Amino acid sequence: MTLLRVAISPCPNDTFIFGPWILGLVGKQAPRAEFVFADVEELNSQALSGEFDVIKVSAATALRLGDNATILPSGGAFGFGNGPKLVRAPQGPDIPSTIAVPGLNTTAVAVLKAALAKNNQFPEFIFVRYDKIVDAVLSGQVDAGLLIHETALVFARHNLQLVLDLGHYWTETAGDTPFPLGVIVASRSLGDRLCARIGRTIAESLTASRQNPNAVFPLIQAFAQETDRETIAAHLGAYVNDLSLLMGSAGKKALSILRQLTDESLPPFVPPCLGSQKAGTTAQ
Repeated sequence: MTLLRVAISPCPNDTFIFGPWILGLVGKQAPRAEFVFADVEELNSQALSGEFDVIKVSAATALRLGDNATILPSGGAFGFGNGPKLVRAPQGPDIPSTIAVPGLNTTAVAVLKAALAKNNQFPEFIFVRYDKIVDAVLSGQVDAGLLIHETALVFARHNLQLVLDLGHYWTETAGDTPFPLGVIVASRSLGDRLCARIGRTIAESLTASRQNPNAVFPLIQAFAQETDRETIAAHLGAYVNDLSLLMGSAGKKALSILRQLTDESLPPFVPPCLGSQKAGTTAQ
């Protein structure tokens, strides 16, 4: 079988979900794959240009891929009351005119735009790699910063103040529907049979991590921005859940609401999704 090219982010939820597959701790049915780690905005750009067979993308970017990609049922990041945080320095303005963001194609930015537009706020968004945003805010390069990944959970540790919690905003807007932050997509050129096999492998990898988290913790810690166990555990608790195992109808509904909320120019449908595949089904 051809070696799959798989790209994911270095954030704890991705390394936790994919860790057993990366380390060879899943069954023999797992496709052979080489893994690449990249920043979230780089992943989004690579997905839009079709550079990888399987790739983690922001949910907002997945909605732009159309028929070129299949959203896999497993491996996604869905928050329940949790989400990116807009923060400022202690002396920063209450209404920022410049905001450092982790990528213009991220779900975080798409939802932030919608939230600020409701208050007639239209600041300038400046791309800063996610792990450099804290420094950009504290140094005064920007008025505020949009934090993602595990640093969003510990912004106070960096002497930053909360301006807007997008997790709370999503809940106020979408009710109990989970916040779809990221999903895994596969090239439709792989075919439905292989895509389904990949989805099952991701689910099996996540299950293996849940059963033996210590086996993958060194890998998670090696790539994490915040490396202490408590923060990593909080991040995994916030974004790795049963919808990561199988998004199902709740995940599809969340993607539909995201499309409606964030950008009227998006196509009026959610891309094909193998969400009916059952985790653990025997590969054919």
